[in-house]
Amino acid sequence: MDTRPALRFPYVIFDLGSTLIYFEGDWPSVMSDSLRACTRTLRELGYRLDDQAFPQAYYALNQEYYLQRNGTFVEFTAEHVLRAALSAHSVPDPAPEHLLSALKSMYAVSQRYWHVEPDAHTSLQALRNAGCRLGIVSNASDDADVQTLVDQADIRPYFDFILTSAVAGVRKPNPLIFQQALSNWPEAEPHQVLMVGDMRSADMAGANLLGLSSAWITRRAADEGLPTGDPRYQPTFTITALSELPALV
Repeated sequence: MDTRPALRFPYVIFDLGSTLIYFEGDWPSVMSDSLRACTRTLRELGYRLDDQAFPQAYYALNQEYYLQRNGTFVEFTAEHVLRAALSAHSVPDPAPEHLLSALKSMYAVSQRYWHVEPDAHTSLQALRNAGCRLGIVSNASDDADVQTLVDQADIRPYFDFILTSAVAGVRKPNPLIFQQALSNWPEAEPHQVLMVGDMRSADMAGANLLGLSSAWITRRAADEGLPTGDPRYQPTFTITALSELPALV
């Protein structure tokens, strides 16, 4: 017989970056190194690319797609962007395995700068011990990168699923990505689900659209310039650390 107290939120969905793991480094420098690594791999594979012009062109195109993603919440994968950048440089039909190799080289650089939050393991274990079911929903243009980061942080065993926008095809706060996530728990009612994340525009807004509860974790949250008091972005709870979650559920 289970003697554990009844849970207010037996289902908890987490964001990944700046929630369970954090980036420590100078992002522009890391991005520059990543793009050079990608270009270097492609050149080694026989593609005639300028090692200065191509990284700059890829970055500009990626920023263009990023603005589109934020407007439509449709995901353009890193592979899609890289293929488009190569097409613009007279490489219309790159081999799929070459794209994967280039992207692996690119993300290997940035992966060195991501670290697991110091209270992640203890908090996740406490939630599991309490009987919570856990999942991850991450806005990310490359699924392989997220899966690597999850394994690098050694947190995969805690989760029932890890869903990325690269696989879902849409980004938070689009309700479709949350619906895909919740399909892993067909028995879950909206009031039983807690969304935990650092971005009110994505995590809180997405939860609010589906009637889920939310916990905004603020220790690494950036100022998004959202309208003050706008109910679309208001969290149910505000926390500063993952260690506060067990008391909430």
